[in-house]
Amino acid sequence: MSTLAAYGGLFLAALIAATILPAQSEAVLAGLLATETYSPALLILVAGIGNVLGSVINWLLGRGVERFREARWFPVNAKNLDRAGRWYRKYGWWSLLLSWMPIIGDPLTVAAGIMREPFPRFLLVVAIAKFGRYIVLAALVLHWL
Repeated sequence: MSTLAAYGGLFLAALIAATILPAQSEAVLAGLLATETYSPALLILVAGIGNVLGSVINWLLGRGVERFREARWFPVNAKNLDRAGRWYRKYGWWSLLLSWMPIIGDPLTVAAGIMREPFPRFLLVVAIAKFGRYIVLAALVLHWL
């Protein structure tokens, strides 16, 4: 596999995994780390940037969601969106520290857009959560190699 394909594939997997589309980036990162061919720091950087960018897409969707909320094609169902909104109203921007979690993380980032969370704070907290997850995952994978 070419270096560009490896890093590009990881970026796309992380980007898609952070959006409201179902995908998995942790397995891609772990697999690339296990090859011991690529720089762990660069892999974490690429995955983190892709994942944060995916969350920014969710935040942008949240900013305009009221127009599309009932559309059949809109990929977040109303139940999950309402649950994320309640969680976000209850815990505020601190809840974005859970944006790395499966199932609830993506709707939380959409909810942050709906709730008009200021973008700089959104970006900072989500970056901490997303990069933190990849750092911990990389440390575990590299420890067990």
